[in-house]
Amino acid sequence: MAKEAVFNLKLEPELREGFMAAAQAAHRPASQFMRDFIRPQQQAKEHDEFVQRKVAAARTSIEAGRGRANDDVEAEFAARRAKALGH
Repeated sequence: MAKEAVFNLKLEPELREGFMAAAQAAHRPASQFMRDFIRPQQQAKEHDEFVQRKVAAARTSIEAGRGRANDDVEAEFAARRAKALGH
């Protein structure tokens, strides 16, 4: 990946040494090591936002009277499973 920005950060020497040692131990350049750390953080954030949108949509549906009781949903899908299995 081409360098697009310079990142200057003041931190304690021990923290820098620890970061650089961890990157070296992982056999990664510092920038890749940082990306490898950030990626799952971003994915977790995106997943949390997705879940929040799904929950908000479900609440809106329930408030509009389009909700279904869990027992009804379970019974419907038990019947579908039985039909698919030929029971």
